[in-house]
Amino acid sequence: MPTIFDYVNAREIGAYYTEKAENKMPYLGRTLFPRKKKIGLDLSWFKGAGGLPVTLTNATFDADAPLRDRIGFGKIETEMPFFREAMRIGEKERQEILKLMSGNNVQLIMPYLNKIFDDITGLVEGAEVNAERMRMQLVSTGLISIVSNGIAYDYDYNFDPNHKETLAVDARWSQFATADPVEDIRKAQQKIEDDTGRRPTRAICTRKTWNYLVRNTKILADMDAKAYVKNTNAVVNDKLLKKYLLEELDLTVAVYNKKFATSVKNQLAQLFFPDDVFTLIPEGTLGNTWYGTTPEEADLLSGQVAAEVKIVDTGIAITTIKDPHPVNVQTIVSGIDMPSFERIAEVYILTVHS
Repeated sequence: MPTIFDYVNAREIGAYYTEKAENKMPYLGRTLFPRKKKIGLDLSWFKGAGGLPVTLTNATFDADAPLRDRIGFGKIETEMPFFREAMRIGEKERQEILKLMSGNNVQLIMPYLNKIFDDITGLVEGAEVNAERMRMQLVSTGLISIVSNGIAYDYDYNFDPNHKETLAVDARWSQFATADPVEDIRKAQQKIEDDTGRRPTRAICTRKTWNYLVRNTKILADMDAKAYVKNTNAVVNDKLLKKYLLEELDLTVAVYNKKFATSVKNQLAQLFFPDDVFTLIPEGTLGNTWYGTTPEEADLLSGQVAAEVKIVDTGIAITTIKDPHPVNVQTIVSGIDMPSFERIAEVYILTVHS
């Protein structure tokens, strides 16, 4: 007769989570910072500090290569934060599973197990929430600041202060009659192009920030003059405004309003990307989301102990541990992850209302 360990184990939970995740829309940060794996928890990368490309110095055969001046590049080194949570199947759930198993009917067991798996995979989804919070903080502030289990993590990526701007009161985008968002964006694009030789062609903002543009007097008048809309009183929809920004600024805007809950008990929703910020970014990826090696992966994956480990999402470890008395299963989800930001110099953060 099958036991509880045949149903509730890291392999089954991992397969359930992977199938479930494949049917979900990925977070925006995953496309900007694709996942990569490394050993350990130290993270280091080279970031561009805003310099234009420099030609290589001519070299002579059989001679030592000349040393390049390191000005213009900085090496960032830090230690990645470690996240870990656990969940135990209580005696009530265990007894319910045993009762269903006694009938040896998989069709009756699976719906109940799926409910348990949903609870457990919520821990895995929580690990991805942590990663997305870090990525979105990075592109909206240039910093990462997270408190997890009472521990504060603060990481300064040395974002160029000249690539950040907070608009004056009369220039705020909420001032529909006086603000000039198109000019603000154009200046930001030009600043990045002057400093790096590459012009940002994408942007990120929330729905609230996007609506500032929808209601802006100068944008409406210009769209009217260029026959985007019939008159300035017409309602500008998202499609028309995106077309206008693409043609005027060669800019594609992602309106990102995805939210997360701060805790299981406190279901207050928070935005991953903050309101009142408009971030300009280049084409392609901005860096990577690096996953380190958790203790569970490093020490328990061999299967030589009463634990089973399954790695999902590149570096999230799902660990199930068999408890013989009382018969039970403890599930631990752990992850060590952090984004690198190699293209930090090509990003401009515009605070449009403060």
